[in-house]
This record gives sequence, structure tokens and C-alpha cells, in this order.
Amino acid sequence: MSTDLDDGAVDGDDTVRVWLVERTYGDDELNLVILVYADETGERYFRKERALTSFDDERETPVSLVVPADELGTTDEGDRERYAAEATRMAAAHDPDDHV
Repeated sequence: MSTDLDDGAVDGDDTVRVWLVERTYGDDELNLVILVYADETGERYFRKERALTSFDDERETPVSLVVPADELGTTDEGDRERYAAEATRMAAAHDPDDHV
């Protein structure tokens, strides 16, 4: 089983564990829920969109994901501290396989 390293990377590959830091609803007619996951440094993020209708099937939202490092974006400087604090809080409060 892989374990997390201090930089959020997972042993043996180029993946990073990210934690749910933000959940917002799209402003447009697409009825999207936008999930933002970030590493514990707050410097890198992963964005995932889900259609509101997909919640009818009662899927839970994972508190963390392991994603390829090359799929992460660089967080805006204004959001880094907030994302780092929330990712750290989520990591302390939840097991990686938990759902919300």
C-alpha cells in the first residue's frame, strides 16, 4: 500500500493526494457543482465538475483524491493560504477514503 509523503506525492509514482477545499455551484444554466481539491501546501489544485442531476444517484463526494501530478493547476496566490488551511483541516479530520 502506498503512503503519503510530506509533499503530497504518493510513493512510487507521480501522483498527489489532494483534499476537498471548496464546493460551489455554477452560475450558469449548466447546473454544475464545482469541487476544488488542493494539496496541503495550497499551491496545487484539482478541479472537478459534476452535474446536479448526477446527485440523484446518491453518489458521495470523496474528501480526498489521488490525481496525476500533471493534472494539477497552480493555485492563485490569493487562495493558497485558505486552500492550505482547509486541506490540512480535512486531512486531520478525515481518513483519505471518507466521503461527505
